[in-house]
Amino acid sequence: MRLVPERIDKAWIETLADADLIDVEARLRAKFDLLDAREKKAQGNRYNLMRGPEDLVLAWDRWSRICRAMQGRTLLARRAKPGSQETIS
Repeated sequence: MRLVPERIDKAWIETLADADLIDVEARLRAKFDLLDAREKKAQGNRYNLMRGPEDLVLAWDRWSRICRAMQGRTLLARRAKPGSQETIS
């Protein structure tokens, strides 16, 4: 498991093997999903990702950078099947 730096940039992403990129994407997506669900619950119909708290917007930014890199490499994200108990730390 690779440590993810505070600032994700192209140079760091290029150091990742495909398997590492898939792993990092799964971890960042899980964190974003958790923060996103909390904010949606708190805000209800007023929810707006880009007007959310800083930690939510930063989680989205970090995940989206990795997601775009995966798309560039034509990699598929690892997702838990609906109803499964798989967790990603």
